[in-house]
Amino acid sequence: MELIITNNPLVQERNRCIYIEGTYLQVLQKVRDYIHERHKLITHPLSGSVKPNETPYKSVIVSAEAGELCVQSLSIIEESIATCEKFPAQSIPQNALRDFMEIDYSLLNL
Repeated sequence: MELIITNNPLVQERNRCIYIEGTYLQVLQKVRDYIHERHKLITHPLSGSVKPNETPYKSVIVSAEAGELCVQSLSIIEESIATCEKFPAQSIPQNALRDFMEIDYSLLNL
């Protein structure tokens, strides 16, 4: 079983979903919290070709069960957070938000 950590309202309806009322960066920070609690990354935090500042939505899958600390997962999430922080936020037109929700949802392959 897996957990989805997301700020995407389309993904929120899924089982085993942790919904974050926040930014892309805040989703990554919550994923980092789960990795510190010994969950493992299942999907890459920067999957897709959409840059962190080009979309407001992000969904990341982590293991539902905690195990041993996965150093690789920790390294990936820390690098992803650093990358996200490099990109200044951009204003996203309201009429494009639904499209970005769909893109993020489709990257999960659910």
